[in-house]
Amino acid sequence: MPQPNLLTPPASIPPATALALSQKAPPILSKSPTSSLPWPLSLLLSTETPATWTIHENLFFAALRTGDDASARKVLDRLTSRFGADNERIVTLRGVYEEALAQNEAELQKIFEDYEKILREDPTNFAVRKRRVAVLKSLGRTNDAITALTVLLENSPTDAEAWAELSDLYARQGAWGQAVYCMEEVLLVMPNAWSAHAQVATLHYQSAHTNSPPSVSALSTSLRHFSRALELNSSYLRGFYGLKLASKALIPLLSDAPMSNSAKKRAAENGDDDDVPPPKLQTVKRLEELATEKLAEIVRNYNAGKKGWTGYQEVEVLAAKELLDKDGKVER
Repeated sequence: MPQPNLLTPPASIPPATALALSQKAPPILSKSPTSSLPWPLSLLLSTETPATWTIHENLFFAALRTGDDASARKVLDRLTSRFGADNERIVTLRGVYEEALAQNEAELQKIFEDYEKILREDPTNFAVRKRRVAVLKSLGRTNDAITALTVLLENSPTDAEAWAELSDLYARQGAWGQAVYCMEEVLLVMPNAWSAHAQVATLHYQSAHTNSPPSVSALSTSLRHFSRALELNSSYLRGFYGLKLASKALIPLLSDAPMSNSAKKRAAENGDDDDVPPPKLQTVKRLEELATEKLAEIVRNYNAGKKGWTGYQEVEVLAAKELLDKDGKVER
């Protein structure tokens, strides 16, 4: 598996990878990509490229992630010198830096007030609007964060990141219907995002277990979205993990005798959609077997260090092994 680099770091960076990336700071900061000569000679001798500043920005985030505040500050100063303190992106990065260094609620409140001032001067700065939401979350003002995201999405309805964030906030409050709706908006923007399908599936799975017995319709929908995630990425560990959980929960419900009229009424009150028929029992059993086989294969090959199988996060592999152990599945 190729080593992660600062130009194209992985979307989800585990601590070890973040540390490896942040350790690239000394050689990068020891060389200046810009020339100190006057223009136009500076253009001829500069080593600057578009990738240069992408690398610097990714280094900034990696340094903050690992607590290397000094390197992050140096990178931020270099970016500020190159693009100017009033540049919208630089304003946002400076806010991220200050948030990372905030020690208490009073300092976070000061950052929030600074964001408010920026937005009064430039209401169209959506990057700062998103940072404002992050600070509201840190301050524990969840309802205010939801309101802020709702206003943002009224002006930018195709912002998948904002929809996903709003979904997460609703899910934390147990508002499953709103959370699912928001993630479905993400799928409208990014229909082939397997992680988005998995998140929709997870929300349906969680909502299903707010009732007793669990909602067959919600579990069936969860199963379909996990299956779609795996169609888009056939090595997606989280997809197989969710597929096993959803199918295991469905099997005993589908094995029961047909529901009585009173049970159907309770199911409808619990949010089941009778227009969405549940899958056949044999299909669900086969999916559960498939998920079990694939999870066992991932755990086995990851632990053996086989080439092409070591890219998974260790914590996810351990969770998969724990799930298999609960079923008494033995690795061969």
